[in-house]
Amino acid sequence: MNSPLQKIKETKPLIHHITNWVTIYECANMTRAFGALPVMAHSPEECADMTAISSALVLNIGTLTYEIIDAMMLSASSANEKKIPVIFDAVGVGSTKFRDEMAAKIFDSVHIDIIKGNYSEIAKLAGESTETKGVETTSINVDPEKVAKELAKSKSSIVVMTGKEDIISDGKKIYIIRNGNEQMGSIVGTGCMAASVIGLFASINFNYFDASKDALCYFGVAGELAAEKSNGPGSFIVNLYDEVFNLSDEKVKNMMNFEEK
Repeated sequence: MNSPLQKIKETKPLIHHITNWVTIYECANMTRAFGALPVMAHSPEECADMTAISSALVLNIGTLTYEIIDAMMLSASSANEKKIPVIFDAVGVGSTKFRDEMAAKIFDSVHIDIIKGNYSEIAKLAGESTETKGVETTSINVDPEKVAKELAKSKSSIVVMTGKEDIISDGKKIYIIRNGNEQMGSIVGTGCMAASVIGLFASINFNYFDASKDALCYFGVAGELAAEKSNGPGSFIVNLYDEVFNLSDEKVKNMMNFEEK
């Protein structure tokens, strides 16, 4: 096994976020706990310049405005030009017409390297009929592995579907990730944090398929370790930060739980 965590801590990649106002603090802290450097520059007047000095760009449409969409497209264009990974977290896609239209506008304008969302969000992006309750996942009536594979192929992107089991596809192969703990769903923001973690792992490994697998395994292992010593959501979030901060590549190697198909 390579040593991605060691590489992150040695290189301290700068991860630019244009993200969800609800969880921006948690995303910044999680990025820092892993050893990378977070920055959140949402203004269209500076966002592209900030992306130009960054190692990855994370876009999260959780709290959308027209100005944020403009900033996202400016930054993603800068990232495409620099050839650094762009991670798109499709928060709430399928819940409103505006959100769906703005997501489509982004995909039509720039290249997204890694598309992340829950099962219903990814299914909606793939053209399936779904119902999303705000930003929460709902059940889908299609094979999620097939959906992930077909969307990855059509967008020439890596697709990451998060849920009880996480599904990652590059259009040909599939990873099933079984790390994590149900307490990760007891707090707001773990999905957004996962996008940040994917961004920082992709910043040091341009095999984005493997980088996404590593990111969710490392994050999931930290969640498992935090759950062992937590009594509820308050103690869990504190313990999650601490477990991430104290992770080692060797510890994760012994606990990784994934399958390749």
